[in-house]
Amino acid sequence: MSNHNAPQIILFNKPFGVLSQFTDKGTEGSSRPTLSQYINIPGVYPAGRLDMDSEGLLLLTNDGRLQSHIAEPKYKMPKIYLAQVEGHIADAEMNILRRGVMLKDGMTKAAKAERIDPPILWPRNPPIRVRQSIPDCWIKLTITEGRNRQVRRMTAAVGHPTLRLVRWAIGDWTLDNIEPGTWKQA
Repeated sequence: MSNHNAPQIILFNKPFGVLSQFTDKGTEGSSRPTLSQYINIPGVYPAGRLDMDSEGLLLLTNDGRLQSHIAEPKYKMPKIYLAQVEGHIADAEMNILRRGVMLKDGMTKAAKAERIDPPILWPRNPPIRVRQSIPDCWIKLTITEGRNRQVRRMTAAVGHPTLRLVRWAIGDWTLDNIEPGTWKQA
């Protein structure tokens, strides 16, 4: 006999432009894509959020304690982001990201930050706006907080706005072998 109360963990690769919720509580007549178009499992809910204009790993679970453990900053679960940023980021700017960045809502905690080669990812739809006169580069940022739009605000604060943002991992869970718009059970 199977246990229907066993904790379920769903790893979902959230595409660009999809809301991190099952219904669109936006404006009347709004029809933004939601999780319900991709996941039809009763009783699971997102553990944390991922902005509509960000892509990548979103965890869903039916276990409230696990949900808060994943989402609550007090548990310091590391989240790894791959960010394509405008310009070439200098060592001094990387060091600021590592030490912590002063934002309007206070100083961020120290982060792991490194420049990386462009990762092999799926094409984004729609593609980022490319400006021939402005180069870009990729960084990998590991944070243990989850402030609203934190990675985007951190890169902008050091002069390098984020062009594309992909959450690659939360704790030990990663996007390995999960195509955009698809999910698997952990």
